[in-house]
Amino acid sequence: MFDVSGAGDTVIATLAVMLAHGADWAQAIHVANVAAGIAVGKLGMVVVTRDELAAALD
Repeated sequence: MFDVSGAGDTVIATLAVMLAHGADWAQAIHVANVAAGIAVGKLGMVVVTRDELAAALD
C-alpha cells in the first residue's frame, strides 16, 4: 500500500535542507527522491527520520 500524502512536501523540504548544507543539485534530487519513497511507504502525513534516510542511502 502506498499513500502519496505529503510526498511533494517531503521532496521540497529535503531539497531545501540538502542545498542549504552545500549539496549539488544532483545529490539533493537523489536524496529527496529517496526520502519521498520512504514517505509514500507509510500511511498518512508522516515524518521521514534521519535514521530512515541514512539507512535507505547505504
